[in-house]
Amino acid sequence: MGLQNAKPSSAKRANILMLGLDSAGKSTLLYKFRYKEAFLTMPTIGFNVDMIEAGKDFTLTFWDVGGQKKMRELWGNFLEGTDGLLYVVDSADKRRLEESRREFELILKDDSIKNVPVVVLANKQDLPGALNAEEITRRFKMKKYCSDRNWYVQPCCATTGEGLAEAFQRVATFARQYSKSKETFTTLKE
Repeated sequence: MGLQNAKPSSAKRANILMLGLDSAGKSTLLYKFRYKEAFLTMPTIGFNVDMIEAGKDFTLTFWDVGGQKKMRELWGNFLEGTDGLLYVVDSADKRRLEESRREFELILKDDSIKNVPVVVLANKQDLPGALNAEEITRRFKMKKYCSDRNWYVQPCCATTGEGLAEAFQRVATFARQYSKSKETFTTLKE
């Protein structure tokens, strides 16, 4: 009876929900996490799902849900079982910033993601006039809305990949901590 016959280590999985208005850059970010290169993406109708390894024995499943108005009504259906929220903001689109913040606030009020960690990606930092992380933190009232959870605002640029490694790391760390805290005594019962 060698060790190889022991029960295989249960590889951990965490679900990461990617939300944000249409054209914020969610799908481009997901491709970039995955393939380290930018693709020309179409507006997402429905959702994309991608599984990405985050270190040994830990896999993140990203749910990238379309951000058009009619899709946003369905966001609530994806919240159950989420271990991390990745909210993408187009930092350069001042016109839609308020709309984005309202949607963000609505999501955070939902009980099914109470305490779920949040990483806000302040995307499109390469564009002139893009708001930096501090400004996004303030405009999105992060300290107020996220006082009950881990949160972080990461400036990034999906097309150049700047800030993405840090963002991915942060999401993985938060999700790992969160899923650990969620694991109740199931292991003891086995």
